[in-house]
Amino acid sequence: MRMSGKVSPLSKIRHAMRVQENSDTLSERVRRTLVKTLYTQPASLAIGAFNGIACTAVAAWVADLEILYIGCAVLTVIAIARLIAALGLSSDEDRTSTRRLELVYEIGAFSYAFTIGLIASLTIWFEASAEVEVLMIANALCYGTGICARNAGRPTIALGQLVLVCAPIMVVSLHAGTLAFMALFINIFLLIPAMMSITFNVFKVLRDSIASAETSAKLAEKMQVLARTDVVTGLANRAGLNHSMVETMMTVNEDTRLALFWIDLDRFKEVNDLLGHPIGDRVLTEVASRLREVSPDMATVSRFGGDEFIVFCPVDCRLDAERLASEIHAEIMRPVRVDGDRLEVRASVGVALLPDDGADADSLMQCADLALYHAKVGGRSQTQFFDQSMTRDLVRRREIEGELRTALQRDELSIFYQPIIDLETGKIRAFEALIRWFHPEKGELRPDEFIPVAEETGVIVTLGNWITAQAARTAAQWPEDISLAVNLSPLQIRAPGAALAIRNALREAGLDPSRLELEVTESLFIEDNHATGNFIDELSSIGVRFALDDFGTGYSSLGYINTFPFKKIKVDRSFVSGPNVGRRSDAIIRAVAEMGSTLEMDIVAEGLETIEQVQAVRAAGCNMGQGFYFSRAVPDYLAAMLLEQEREGETPMQSKRITG
Repeated sequence: MRMSGKVSPLSKIRHAMRVQENSDTLSERVRRTLVKTLYTQPASLAIGAFNGIACTAVAAWVADLEILYIGCAVLTVIAIARLIAALGLSSDEDRTSTRRLELVYEIGAFSYAFTIGLIASLTIWFEASAEVEVLMIANALCYGTGICARNAGRPTIALGQLVLVCAPIMVVSLHAGTLAFMALFINIFLLIPAMMSITFNVFKVLRDSIASAETSAKLAEKMQVLARTDVVTGLANRAGLNHSMVETMMTVNEDTRLALFWIDLDRFKEVNDLLGHPIGDRVLTEVASRLREVSPDMATVSRFGGDEFIVFCPVDCRLDAERLASEIHAEIMRPVRVDGDRLEVRASVGVALLPDDGADADSLMQCADLALYHAKVGGRSQTQFFDQSMTRDLVRRREIEGELRTALQRDELSIFYQPIIDLETGKIRAFEALIRWFHPEKGELRPDEFIPVAEETGVIVTLGNWITAQAARTAAQWPEDISLAVNLSPLQIRAPGAALAIRNALREAGLDPSRLELEVTESLFIEDNHATGNFIDELSSIGVRFALDDFGTGYSSLGYINTFPFKKIKVDRSFVSGPNVGRRSDAIIRAVAEMGSTLEMDIVAEGLETIEQVQAVRAAGCNMGQGFYFSRAVPDYLAAMLLEQEREGETPMQSKRITG
């Protein structure tokens, strides 16, 4: 059915009802606020009451009229009752209705106003002395005009008090009929509309100010909520998380244990790059929904930024935190369906507990962040709870970072070379350049200790360029049929001028580009395919060759082999000497070797340690091998010695003198 552009009468009525409902709600809140002003400053009520009682007592004493003594007593009782009511009723408590507050105040106010006006009129009726009449009339009229300003928040009460004060005086003045009293009558008669105008003006200003203040407060509250909310997922953002953490820590008992779960989606960049940011946002929204469902009622669930989420909540014990972490992990890793596509989402989780791991919010987040780091370094898609050894590791990494920068300046680093052997001839075809660090105080540091630190801190760019330049100078002294293989970090390739740095290293060393093989891993293409393609194209155009390293451990996509000009594939050592070596690994090696033969690519088996392994990979179709069976990585002078032995007719497969 087609919808017309006109608004139906029913819609107009509904809209008007909503507007009226909102207006009535606002009016009621404003009325409540204005009624509360009646109960503010009870001291002013006490002062006014004391003044009225004192004036009446003086008038009764001077005039010696019994009726004035009675009036003084009545005023005293009313004043005391009003003070008790003002102090006994709390205008801030919601259980006391606005109407009740108003009614109680009206009874006391009207009673007091009428009594003070009646006493003033009695001084005229009984023809008391002039000074007594002036005292009481002035007191009554001052009270009536003053109360209009004090109670302008409720005009009916203020003007009602004024009328009750003035009416008895006006009646008696009219009855007296003298010129002076007729003038008094006219003055009071004109006073009432003047005070009405003033009172209503004050009321309007008060009401508008309160309404504006409430509107501003609501707008500020709404802006504050928006400022603390993530626009994509509707969860708390970083500011909202910080606010909630502070509030939670202030309200819970000191012995309450709190847990912080720091969640990072693994390889989420691929979703945005391959499917687009709208799909990525929908995945984030789905993850947010799942986190809300699995988290406890008192939990704060936030999107900390990018593809990171944080859940902060009280837990009974560490076991409870472990259970919740397992549920969070399992919930996130359920497949996500977007437009019919099934997406596998993986996540790493770091967990820290308060007060076990940190005494405040900042230290708790640092511990959870460190636990998350270890979860990602440990292979991703896992949960890690913080322990103190992680802090020691962090201190160790920072120490290594500083020492590594110094080592580059002091030439403490060395390059060793491990031969890559032709399995048919037994001759050396290439050397792989491997970094070694001989610390002057700590001795030799393993590459797996400092290479990850170099990648984290960006030092790997400087280090990688240094390795390429140094190794190229050494390789320039080898026979022309010997190639140099150098591993490249993804960070090094993505750095500005990466290809230019390698071209400069080749030019300065005088090494033919065709003798350089750059080894890259499959993860490089997943993380930054465009930059990698430009890098490979630029260097391939001058003759540099590329090898796919650690094949079989990552995504092992044949698309990479088809897209990029690889000349060599290195089969990971886990297929050669790992714990799962067997028929399956042998079949995989055979399949890769057959593919390499068809594509005219060299297939290198890594990690060869025994003659049986050498024979097995050669039978499977690998034409090149590398490992301790032939030689460990050796300094440049020993690499030159190996080449010298080869020229003398003794190959590394025949010699065991330099195998380490």
